[in-house]
Parts: sequence; C-alpha cells; structure tokens
Amino acid sequence: MTRTHVALIRGINVGKAKRVAMPDLKKLVESLGFTEVRTLLNSGNVVFTSSGTSAADAAARIEEGLAKKIKVPARVTVLGAKDMATVVRENSLSSAATNPSRLLVAVYFDPKDGRRLLPLVENEWGGERLVVGARAAYMWCPEGVLASKLQVAVGKLLRDGTTVRNWSTIQKLQELLTTDLAPGA
Repeated sequence: MTRTHVALIRGINVGKAKRVAMPDLKKLVESLGFTEVRTLLNSGNVVFTSSGTSAADAAARIEEGLAKKIKVPARVTVLGAKDMATVVRENSLSSAATNPSRLLVAVYFDPKDGRRLLPLVENEWGGERLVVGARAAYMWCPEGVLASKLQVAVGKLLRDGTTVRNWSTIQKLQELLTTDLAPGA
C-alpha cells in the first residue's frame, strides 16, 4: 500500500552551515526510490510517497543519503499522515497563539523523549507556555523565538532529539498529507 510521509530534517539551511538546495534534496529522495517527492520551504521538509517502507526505514535511508551523497550529516524523522494528524490535533495552544511564527512545534525523534519535558511544564515561563504531546512539544513564545527561555530549556534538555518547525509550517505540511487520510486512501 502506498502511503504519504513527511521527512523533517534537523538543522539544514539554518545559517551558513549545512546548506542543501531543495532541488538536490528532492533528487536525493527520488533516488532512494520514493515517489511524488515535494519539498516545502527551504528548511528540510520533504513530502513523499512510498510503498511498503516504514517511517523508521525511510528516515534511516534519507539520513544515510544526506551524509553519503550530499555530504551533509543531519538527523531525520519521518511521520506518516496519521502521526502528523496527531501532532496537529494535540496542539492545545493554537487558539491562544496570536502569531503562528511564534508557536513552535518540537517533533521528537524518539516519542519517549516527551516524558523528559514534563518537569518543564511545571515551571513558570512568564508569558511562554509549554504543552507536551505524544509526538511533539508545543511552545508559545509571544516575545519571539530568539528571546525564548523556554525554547532554550527544551533545547538543552533534548539536544538533537527534536526538530522544530513553526505552526505555519506544520499546517502547510498537514495540508499536503491530508489526502492520505481520505477514505479509501
């Protein structure tokens, strides 16, 4: 059965390090046997279809391809349409967030890592808020991402165990994946 997935690549095209042109990324993912490959924005978001490939296997293959063929080592997590729907559904901060670029979604590479964030939920973060979900943590940073003490704390705790996208990007990715959730898909 063919399924649609999204690969979230950590840390490429942030600043001057780990630069990857999106046409090169698309070509790489296609060379790995994935189809209907589309990139979104310039920050390591790839939507693709595959038949009979698990999310974990797809992530490992893309990671290996990035390191060997493009010479850019980067962690990759792959979510299917249902996992992405869970990420969207569990965001209880979306109604409180007045600016989607300041609502961050930290997708875990290992879903068990979410438990490590639970002590941070109890802390006082001023106007910032943290919600921990099954596949991602949600951070409302009303004063901006660069000024966020919460984002720094989450980053220190999980290090390279997450990849972060803003809410606008998550919504765009969800739109690209929704066809897989249609009846009969």
